[in-house]
Amino acid sequence: MGAYIGRRFVYMIVLLLLSSIISFAIITLPPGDYLTSYVAQLRSQGQDITDDQVASLEAAYGLGKPWPQQYVLWMKKMLVDGDLGRSFAWRQPVSTLIWERLPATLLVSVGSTIVVYLIAIPIGIYAAVRQYSIGDYIITFIGFLGLAIPNFLLALVLMMFAYNQWGISVGGLQSQEFQNAPWTWGRVVDLLIHLPVPLFVIGIAGTASIIRVMRATLLDELNKPYVETARAKGVSETRLLLKYPVRVAMNPIASTVGWLLPAMFSGATITAIVLNLPTIGPLLLESLQTEDMFLAAGIVLIMTALTIVGTFVSDLILMWLDPRIRMM
Repeated sequence: MGAYIGRRFVYMIVLLLLSSIISFAIITLPPGDYLTSYVAQLRSQGQDITDDQVASLEAAYGLGKPWPQQYVLWMKKMLVDGDLGRSFAWRQPVSTLIWERLPATLLVSVGSTIVVYLIAIPIGIYAAVRQYSIGDYIITFIGFLGLAIPNFLLALVLMMFAYNQWGISVGGLQSQEFQNAPWTWGRVVDLLIHLPVPLFVIGIAGTASIIRVMRATLLDELNKPYVETARAKGVSETRLLLKYPVRVAMNPIASTVGWLLPAMFSGATITAIVLNLPTIGPLLLESLQTEDMFLAAGIVLIMTALTIVGTFVSDLILMWLDPRIRMM
């Protein structure tokens, strides 16, 4: 076990290093940089900027060097000082910008994930056990609808319906009067009122997908000989179902934990933009559009690290769920 964990840890470090190099290179690959866009914007507004001023700005931002040197300086600051760099557009440290949006991101992502698993797994088990029943057909139909409807489109429909019917806005996580107010009981209640809409919108596609996966894999397990053997030995249906087939059927779901952690960190980007959620996803999109490379690279690096760690965690969960899985 120790040797296996040690090897996986070394693999994670190597993958993280390679991912950081590739991510930084791709982010800086488009022609120009933030300074180019910024100077063009100022000149379009009629402001005259000399070449000496541009050169001084390049020196201040460290943009005059080739990207390998920029990457080495960025990694040195991050590893030695714990500094992810400074955002050009926001003129703030990258860590500060991420930390400000992290609570709302985790609240929405973790909440929607809990809702998805609490709803999808029991429904998927029911649909498999009651195959071809009326309930199974209804669940299948709703599942296909959930997979077919884009989350951002559902968000737009809900926002339009709420505004037309009740004259209220369901976007965001707080009402306007609570945006910058100190935390009180009234603000907590307002947050709880706004929270169900993003949880429902973000979680519906994931719920539909996991229901289909759980139903399909459990049906495969229920048709295997060991299930019939257990029934013949007199094992009760509930114990038989939960101890053996459901455990094995959870394998495909457990293997997606590697995607779950970065999804929690970034949130659903397009849906967050539509619902005006203060999560990290829209911040990443804005940094890519403005070529704010240190902010974009910092967010991408954290998401990559979470993906690698999540993959390792999913391997451990799979070994716990299915004794047939052995360490290689």
